Amino acid sequence: MHYVYALQSQKHDYIYVGITDNLERRLKEHNNGNNCSTKDYVPLKIVYYEAYAAKQDAVNCEYKLKHHGSVIGHLKKRLKNSLTK
Repeated sequence: MHYVYALQSQKHDYIYVGITDNLERRLKEHNNGNNCSTKDYVPLKIVYYEAYAAKQDAVNCEYKLKHHGSVIGHLKKRLKNSLTK
């Protein structure tokens, strides 16, 4: 499976969207500071993910979330109770 995920910093107002084939491993990598985009925002927690059988479907979803502000805005509205510090 391929996952599109959203991470929230537990200390800052920051949401990160990414793609992986292993959520547990990827979260550990982010929290260990192995990703330059998130290393200043640890600790991070998963607040949302979607699973896809086809990698290209996951890539398309990630692209929409990262490059279309209204899409991430709608996601934040749907997750309003989950996006807490």
